[in-house]
Amino acid sequence: MRQVWITKAGPPEALQMKEAPDPVPQENEVLISVRSAGINFADIMARVGLYSDAPKPPCVVGYEIAGEIEQVGRQVTAFQPGDRVFTATRFGGYSSKIVADSREVFPVPADWTFHEAAGLPVNYLTAYQLLVVMGSIREGSTVLIHSAGGGVGTAATQIARIFQAEIFGTASAHKHAYLRKNGVHHPIDYRSEDYREAVMDLTGGKGVDLVIDPLGGANWKKSYRALRPTGRLLMFGVSSMVPGKAKSIIQAVKALVRVPFLQFNPFNLINQNKGILGVNVGHLWEEQEMLLSWLRQILEWAEAGALRPHIDKIFTFDRAAEAHHYIQDRKNLGKVCLQP
Repeated sequence: MRQVWITKAGPPEALQMKEAPDPVPQENEVLISVRSAGINFADIMARVGLYSDAPKPPCVVGYEIAGEIEQVGRQVTAFQPGDRVFTATRFGGYSSKIVADSREVFPVPADWTFHEAAGLPVNYLTAYQLLVVMGSIREGSTVLIHSAGGGVGTAATQIARIFQAEIFGTASAHKHAYLRKNGVHHPIDYRSEDYREAVMDLTGGKGVDLVIDPLGGANWKKSYRALRPTGRLLMFGVSSMVPGKAKSIIQAVKALVRVPFLQFNPFNLINQNKGILGVNVGHLWEEQEMLLSWLRQILEWAEAGALRPHIDKIFTFDRAAEAHHYIQDRKNLGKVCLQP
């Protein structure tokens, strides 16, 4: 099989394609011939050496794939060779073949492509946990979504739309048409305007119920100040630690020291009636029943046509470095996938 390896911590050119022996499914597993593998920002953080959960390089990352079942284990009865399926993987997703527990594999929705299916697990589980589980979104909530043009931003917008929320989204100006099409009511150009001031103007000085923030650092302070009383700041990443394409301890430390720890002390939270919540779906890997229940709800919405991943661009394995450049240059609208 073919795999894309992180050969060392560094720029996208640290990604190299290599050959490896095909995996063999055990009794309750299926062997999947991968047709698409989703790329996530965690993969980029792993490549630059700032993602502690990832295996140490050289390694193969990747959290989600879709493809056709090639072989089933002796105890598998729910699937057969040729079935179109998708699943989440804990690393190893940048591979042309994957073995997966058959109980954690799902059929690809009938009219979806493999790329759309591969774009579902990480982004939509993250958005579901942020908004529904931790954020307690309800009908008519006001929600500010940072990086609204990205994969999680797209998913969060679609889920917020299901709850008829009023949606504010930050992105550069050339992405605003995409944001509006996806359901954002108030696109905000973070490069040319202060998004907090824009939110306060648009809400009559009240602020919003929820802020979804993958940026981190000093940005958390501004996001927190955009909340109304009883509002919740939902943090799921620290992309400000990775401003460049190679590892920079100095930049990571700068982002860390800008975290407003003093403002987030318990007394301030109590007095201001606000909440701060953190999300890392990768740390729920052992909570399979919980994750599977969330995924079943997401698939119900998908079958009803309420949500669908937007695939922006597809790169072959030998162009994996180009794919990482594309994402870090903030060019993507929605999901970027790799194709073996």
